[in-house]
Amino acid sequence: MKYISTRGNAPELSFEEVLLTGLAEDGGLYVPKEVPHYSLEEIASWRDLPYTELAHKVIYPFVEGCVESADLKKILDEVYSGFGHKAVAPLQQIDHNEYVLELFHGPTLAFKDFALQTLGRLLDYVLERRHEKVVIMGATSGDTGSAAIEGTKACRNVDIFILHPHEKVSEVQRRQMTTVKGDNIYNIAIKGNFDDAQDMVKKSFGDQSFLRGERKLVAVNSINWARIMSQIVYYFYSALNLGGPLRPMAYSVPTGNFGDIFAGYMAKKMGLPIEQLVIATNSNDVLHRLMSKNQYEVRPLLHTITPSMDIAVSSNFERLLFDLYDRDGKALADLMARMNAKQDIVSLDEEKLGKARQLFDSYACDEASTVETMKAVYEETGYLLDPHTAIGVKAARETRRNTSIPMITLGTAHPVKFEDAVKQAGFDMPELPHHLTDLMEREERLHVLPADLDVVHEFIAENTFK
Repeated sequence: MKYISTRGNAPELSFEEVLLTGLAEDGGLYVPKEVPHYSLEEIASWRDLPYTELAHKVIYPFVEGCVESADLKKILDEVYSGFGHKAVAPLQQIDHNEYVLELFHGPTLAFKDFALQTLGRLLDYVLERRHEKVVIMGATSGDTGSAAIEGTKACRNVDIFILHPHEKVSEVQRRQMTTVKGDNIYNIAIKGNFDDAQDMVKKSFGDQSFLRGERKLVAVNSINWARIMSQIVYYFYSALNLGGPLRPMAYSVPTGNFGDIFAGYMAKKMGLPIEQLVIATNSNDVLHRLMSKNQYEVRPLLHTITPSMDIAVSSNFERLLFDLYDRDGKALADLMARMNAKQDIVSLDEEKLGKARQLFDSYACDEASTVETMKAVYEETGYLLDPHTAIGVKAARETRRNTSIPMITLGTAHPVKFEDAVKQAGFDMPELPHHLTDLMEREERLHVLPADLDVVHEFIAENTFK
């Protein structure tokens, strides 16, 4: 499988090269040159596969030629044996034809474990073979950091530096990052917001001179294709458990960076019948404004009780735009230059946006509605949603096109990670899972730095080459 840049001016790469590259040299994101497609009959034949075997079916075409089939199977067996539920991604019914797909049974209680546990093992597999060492630099609004650290803490060939906005993630999220022991792990609390951290990461990939030519940067944010690839699997798994592919599904996805919902779009391209994808956002609603009004405008970031979605710029949306603009890299590069300028309101070609609206709907949920949804679902079912998942449920109920097919909301995190929201909804905090019961007593390690790229680069260089 070969991969191409969304902006059309970078070399084609293999999966191994994409895994180690992150952003393309032209500033674009890598996508598969060709997407594997399966018939309904072939997808139906996967219905009885356990999660790990289904994951191998879905993922292997994307890594073929770089990862041996047997080695991928061993990696996936290791990843999912560490999840706290034998079904890996169980479904919880909350109403007639309405479900929550629980994606929080991994080590850090968030959906990002699916991708980052796999990515960490793939990195070590590739780097061992190449006799190379790399630096991971990532930005997190909450969950990516802990999942990345947990996924790479045992990697022998990686130093990992995770930037998070100082005092703008929940205490559980912070402690899941800062209490992991390892000489290769560095947590940096940036005196700014997530977008400041994300901008620094993007600029660092553009100029890696601070690593003296001795190491290269690797991305763990959702710009890395390996993350999207791993997330495609649970769309197939949930659909097959609810009668797919003989009937279509609808999904509501709480999303800030668009990576998780883009995985659903990929599943549809691969042949899974998906009738509707709902972009569920909080008050940082850049995608909802674009989808509903055809106005792309970056506004100041708001800090909410759903911190993992406190993102003003949705990086992965570029991958969808690439398809909407008929995979014309030059046209997309021109569009992204205007969108990234962040100065004017940008509109898409109406025909292109119309293609997106055939599949996608969107909804923005404020904090009051988020809390009310948490209360309502608990009263109806006794089931406590985390606030991000509550936004997904609210969006699903407000935009649902067809009540005769299953609507599945992606349950992106465990509610124990979001104390403010749980308390605002009037609930006692659930207990931490047994493997995290002593989290609040563990020693923390972090470094508070200004939102200054030179200072961050100096810190990374000092600790990489000490």
